[in-house]
Amino acid sequence: MTLPLSKGSAFALLLMSAACAFCACNMGNQQPTQPAAIPDTRTADETLIRNLDAEWVKTVAGKDAQKSSSYYAGDGVLMAPGAPLASGQEDIQKTWAGMLATPGFALTFAPAKVTVARSGDLAYEVGDYEMTINDKKGKPQTVKAKYVVVWGKQSDGKWKALVDAPTTTH
Repeated sequence: MTLPLSKGSAFALLLMSAACAFCACNMGNQQPTQPAAIPDTRTADETLIRNLDAEWVKTVAGKDAQKSSSYYAGDGVLMAPGAPLASGQEDIQKTWAGMLATPGFALTFAPAKVTVARSGDLAYEVGDYEMTINDKKGKPQTVKAKYVVVWGKQSDGKWKALVDAPTTTH
């Protein structure tokens, strides 16, 4: 069964058909859109990480375990020499509290190299550290060694340590 079309209905149907054909032809000519280029923030991120390290050294000198552990991501890992692996904020804070309470404890560190991934979400640094603790007789003993820290940019844009792995000389 076909319904009779008025002149206006026939014209509207013809117009819609033409519009659909026009759209279909244009869709084939469209260029795929390119994803937006990720801005290169490596130099700025390297500066941020170096500044974080400088703050971190001051925090450690202030013997603040809670603030010292705040430089780590929530699921971060600390591999402190002579201590069990500390994973997560609570374990890392306990490890820092133990180190900071050690008689004669002092720690300084500085990155020799900071490399930020082009993606801007990961970085690593290698550097030197110097740690002093008192021996059993109370005499300060200083160890000089190397370390690696892997950094991750968090969802809030802040850099946090994912893995902190100092080496030892023993």
